[in-house]
Amino acid sequence: MTLIDTHVHINFDSFQSDIDAVASRWREAGVVRLVHSCVEPSEFPVIQALADRFPELFFAVGLHPLDVEEKWLFTSADEISALAQSDARVVAIGEMGLDFFKASNYEQQQQAFEAQLLIARQLDLPVIIHCRDAAEPMASSLQRFWCQHGSVSGVMHCWGGTPEETQWFLDLGFLISFSGTVTFPKATQIHESAKMVPSDRLLIETDCPFLAPVPKRGKRNEPAYVQYVAEQVAQLRQISLDELAVRTTQNACNLFRLPKPDLSPSVSQVPLSLC
Repeated sequence: MTLIDTHVHINFDSFQSDIDAVASRWREAGVVRLVHSCVEPSEFPVIQALADRFPELFFAVGLHPLDVEEKWLFTSADEISALAQSDARVVAIGEMGLDFFKASNYEQQQQAFEAQLLIARQLDLPVIIHCRDAAEPMASSLQRFWCQHGSVSGVMHCWGGTPEETQWFLDLGFLISFSGTVTFPKATQIHESAKMVPSDRLLIETDCPFLAPVPKRGKRNEPAYVQYVAEQVAQLRQISLDELAVRTTQNACNLFRLPKPDLSPSVSQVPLSLC
């Protein structure tokens, strides 16, 4: 079985003491590609060094909405654009978006979000979107951008919206990625959203070190645990785990233009021509 964890933060301090063991576990779990998200451009050198160390790691560059108030400067857009063009392993802009759960600087977040959308469109890169308590303004912002500049591909990461909200972003052409929250027993709206996403729009992730899935809930999350996300989504969709793994691997390869995985015979059922 081959899996791709489409959203990790293994540069965080909680991984520094045992990163080699963490990597061994994700490889044992069948995770052959990882997409490392970026909270702020200053992380870029550390993420780049991790990709040097682990060749299955690809990465993004962007500014998280909760960091916009302190770290979005008039030079930020140029910096993100330049970094994105500096390394062929950059596969997306992000993570970026809107978060109105913990912040109220609505206009400033919108400005930074739309500036990063423009970078992605100019560089023909997908976006990794963080959206919390902001589905309606997010959809409106994207629709406005589409009308003014044209569409951008991307993923709604760590998705927790209602089925109605899910459909808004599917209609805009986005993929939907589910994290460990889909394993939480009371997350019924996430369960329903996971059932309705078309098979060619579905991704899985850990968002580690956050949101460890059942049965690891409460512990540090890590890429190997994406297998539990895959198992739950497969169960919700009433398909086999192998089928879920094949489809989400294809989708991640297609969206992020990831290189073809080197597959062992045990996972040779993945049609490589689609990656």
